Amino acid sequence: MNGFLSTTRPAIVVVGDAEQALQRLGDWRAIEALADVTRHHRPLNGQALVDALKNADAVVLVRDRTPFGAELLAALPRLRYLVFTGTRNTTLDLAALAARDIPVSHTEWGPSKDSTCELAWSLILAATRQLEAQTALLRRGQWRPEASLPLAGVLHGQTIGLIGLGEIGGRMARVGQALGMNVVTWSPHMTAERAAQHNAVAVPLEELLAIAKVVSLHLVPTPATHHLLNAQRLALMRPDSLLVNTSRAALVDSAALVQALEQGQPGFAALDVFDVEPLPLDSPLRHLPNVLLTPHLGFVTEPVFERFATGVLECLDAWLTGKPLVRILTKDGKSA
Repeated sequence: MNGFLSTTRPAIVVVGDAEQALQRLGDWRAIEALADVTRHHRPLNGQALVDALKNADAVVLVRDRTPFGAELLAALPRLRYLVFTGTRNTTLDLAALAARDIPVSHTEWGPSKDSTCELAWSLILAATRQLEAQTALLRRGQWRPEASLPLAGVLHGQTIGLIGLGEIGGRMARVGQALGMNVVTWSPHMTAERAAQHNAVAVPLEELLAIAKVVSLHLVPTPATHHLLNAQRLALMRPDSLLVNTSRAALVDSAALVQALEQGQPGFAALDVFDVEPLPLDSPLRHLPNVLLTPHLGFVTEPVFERFATGVLECLDAWLTGKPLVRILTKDGKSA
């Protein structure tokens, strides 16, 4: 189907835009002249999600914040079109959508690779220099910590281990080298030649975990990398090491990580991604003193959402007016 051509006004539902950025950064007047648009900014699941989407002809998703499987799809008989922001969404059941002949479009990324790299380094620097703890002391009226407490570290001369050396990992390597760090790397298909292109050294995963002061994850999750960092591998990390995850929570066994942090190996973790988001109030991660947490901010920047808003409006305009649909995904997840 190349567009929504009907005598009735279609219903478009936007979910997952917690920042309300798509509405603020895009001009929706042309879309709202042709369709009824409803926006839900708070996380929805279960029956509340079904109720929000059941009358939708088109749904707009922000990234993979709202899982969209076959069971949910079966409860949405009117759905005719789906758009998500970014270029990858691992929560979509593309086969089920294809079986219903529901086209799926996506937006372009924008500078999200830069954004995620910058956040990862913000976490590394903040954790290394104890910024959260030092700021808390200052707000409580103190000046510096007690003399018996360890002082902040320095990254120059240390080793950073990059698990994944793609577009984000490559950026991470350049920053690390600018700070005077040694860069080692591993991924399932890493070669010495590919690592050398980034002035890094390819090593086995177990060696990387054992020698790196900072370990940062930059892999796409697959069945082979699910819980890549399990209890046995976490136990290989240095007691003074920092584990950083701005990629996907599924790469780390979260229960094993909590136990490892309680035992002090690794010594610290900085996390931007979690198994359940928003992070539950009773999550033990909230109460560990050696964890720095951010609410999945890797791609959440003004330039990225500007690109998202532009892309969503472009997709919806094509669908509503009968133009050729843009950036369509095939059922195997590739752009057509």
